[in-house]
Amino acid sequence: MVLAPLLVVALLLSVVGWLAGPPLWAAWRRSHITARPFPSAWRAILRQRFALYRRLPVPLQRQLQRHVQVLVAQLPFIGCQGQVITDEVRVLVSAQAALLLLGRPAGSFRGLRQVLVYPGAFVVQRPVSEGGIVQDARRVLIGESWQQGQLILSWADVLAGAADADDGHNVVIHEFAHQLDQENGPANGAPFLGGREAYGRWAQSLGAAFDELRAQLARGETTLIDPYGATDPGEFFAVVSELFFERPAALAEKHAALYAELSAYYRCNPLQW
Repeated sequence: MVLAPLLVVALLLSVVGWLAGPPLWAAWRRSHITARPFPSAWRAILRQRFALYRRLPVPLQRQLQRHVQVLVAQLPFIGCQGQVITDEVRVLVSAQAALLLLGRPAGSFRGLRQVLVYPGAFVVQRPVSEGGIVQDARRVLIGESWQQGQLILSWADVLAGAADADDGHNVVIHEFAHQLDQENGPANGAPFLGGREAYGRWAQSLGAAFDELRAQLARGETTLIDPYGATDPGEFFAVVSELFFERPAALAEKHAALYAELSAYYRCNPLQW
């Protein structure tokens, strides 16, 4: 009669252990990776190549370094069309992606499985429907994010994005923002936010700015937000994420509500950098 309750307790403990196992393992692995000293050669790469890194307060530089260590350790980088994968490639891509995780000490890109790197822009073929006829069309891209866990980048544009922190264009930020957006389904401009109230505020602020961008373009006006953001809500989120990190003052001045939502989502305030 005593055996049955003990079996129930053992079963419950097994279930709890099974549920808690992956997060505990991930936390242990992360702490094991970040316990190692940050390589001085990697720090030199960031100082020489990554303009925005030099602006970060020292505590945020150290946090970014920890994210870089984890991303480099966990993400496979694959060279395409002769692109050689070096520490510089791994570190510069990871460091720019890590900007999106600065407000999340244990943050990650959960769905990402590998990063493909081309020397420059690459050509893809995509089906396009015109007049009811579907046919393949060739497109030249500098970056692409797939919901299936694959991200593709042009190394030339990774370098350009790292070197200029003021132009509001950064292919790594753009594509990794798509990865965050794709964690809960196709990229639709609404990454995981939590409760219904948060989604309501998000939809109102980003929706208003999206509609305003489209109206401005229809009137032929010059816009702070890249016109590519008017393509769809998913591209809008990625484009304004680039602005948020690279031109925060301009974005906050022209789109205060949008900036506030992005600041709450990314849990950081680049205006303070």
